[in-house]
Amino acid sequence: MEIESSRPALFEINTRAYLNELGIKLNKKATLDDIPDSLLLDLANKGFDFVWFLGVWQIGDTGRDISRSNQSWQQSFRDCLCDLSQKDISGSPFAIQSYKVDSILGGDDSLARLRNRMKGFNLKICLDFVPNHTAIDNPWVESNPDFYVRGTEKDIENQAENYIKIKSKNGDQVFAHGRDPYFPGWPDTLQLNYFNSKFQQEMSSVLNKIASQCDALRCDMAMLVLSSVFKKTWGERSSFGNNDYSVKEFWPAAIQAVKSAIPGFIFIAEAYWDLEFELQQQGFDYTYDKRLYDRLCHENPDSIIPHLRADWEYNKKLVRFLENHDEERAAKVFSPEKQCAAALVTFFAPGLLFFHEGQIEGWKIHASIHLNRRPKEEKSDYITSFYSKLLIALKNPEIKTSAYQVLNARQAFENDQSFRQFICALRIGSNGNISLAISNYGPSKAQCFLPLPVPNIKNKTVILKDELGPNKYDREGNKLTSEGLYLDMPAWGCHLFKIII
Repeated sequence: MEIESSRPALFEINTRAYLNELGIKLNKKATLDDIPDSLLLDLANKGFDFVWFLGVWQIGDTGRDISRSNQSWQQSFRDCLCDLSQKDISGSPFAIQSYKVDSILGGDDSLARLRNRMKGFNLKICLDFVPNHTAIDNPWVESNPDFYVRGTEKDIENQAENYIKIKSKNGDQVFAHGRDPYFPGWPDTLQLNYFNSKFQQEMSSVLNKIASQCDALRCDMAMLVLSSVFKKTWGERSSFGNNDYSVKEFWPAAIQAVKSAIPGFIFIAEAYWDLEFELQQQGFDYTYDKRLYDRLCHENPDSIIPHLRADWEYNKKLVRFLENHDEERAAKVFSPEKQCAAALVTFFAPGLLFFHEGQIEGWKIHASIHLNRRPKEEKSDYITSFYSKLLIALKNPEIKTSAYQVLNARQAFENDQSFRQFICALRIGSNGNISLAISNYGPSKAQCFLPLPVPNIKNKTVILKDELGPNKYDREGNKLTSEGLYLDMPAWGCHLFKIII
């Protein structure tokens, strides 16, 4: 069994929506200075190490105006807010005009003061880095147009959704919108050119500057700037109007420069398309585990268990989540019972644990990040109660720094295949403390025997204390290691046992 040295937990907050709600309570325009110590204390008590304040950077007027006028986005905004008004739309925080904290939120000094306060609660701050594109009104459009992927009048005619003509001091110029290769361009962005060596140097300097203001960066769509992906997306277009053409990877040198200046800094990659391992190899500390999320949503233990048994060095660098600002709310995707079972599987696994604002309360409405307001929702007592118990258990240092092993359930009765529904994992801490997570990840009642590979419980009576409920069970260690723990559980049932010797 491999030992995990740490399991950081991160909590995501939609900064603009949260401050808007806070401002209503305070009857004033709230900034980062107004975030109460009570929130920070609550997050620290729940066991979080990082708070990701989504969307603090400057959003330009152009991006905001596009969000307010783009007809294809309006319906999703109204689905969230039936009484939508223009002032509710602040623009995408991923169409960044400048890496300065928006003055509406209090500016850079306000962020520095918040970060200093957070240190008193042993909390670290995570911010956004959006490497693939900028806002249309970013200053580089005037000062360094060669930093962007350029186009022609013919591109405007043939791919109007992917290109835009901009009037500047250098005359009319055609730029590509930022995009990934499988979708049309994002109309409030311009595509940066990663095959321009001068640009890479400047972007690395920007990265160093913003890293000095926080403790971790969540890098948006990090795989888009991998040379292989960038070449596939833009091909020869990347050489057009580019006097500093050079094909080299951005991440390794850029990440190393930050880590040399700031030891212990954390890089988190939003990553898809099975490129997680490549990004880890290029220096990322953690990469999104979208595969596990998708399998928990749509598949069964036959695919989930092998996923959890992936190579250890890869596995311990994955970001485990059940929702985030890009996904539907977990309370909408899963039934309450299934969400609890999925949460136990997800957050008992190795890696970085990622929780989203409202997830613990069981919110169901997915709010667009273009909005600075969201509807009020009632919390789910069932979901909140479950997460409160789970978080208490997970913040135990013996779970945070422990060995992890996925176990094999055995058939309990002839011709009964329900044992295949079980997902079970064991953690053993450095002082021998044992935790056992069990989920019947299936839509029906299931039975199994679960042998425990723990030699030091032989010839002893042990207590199985359920951290998610009130029950305790006495069991003989010899039976647990040979025949196994007998389980008879309802659909989506789960236990998190602390095994007391």
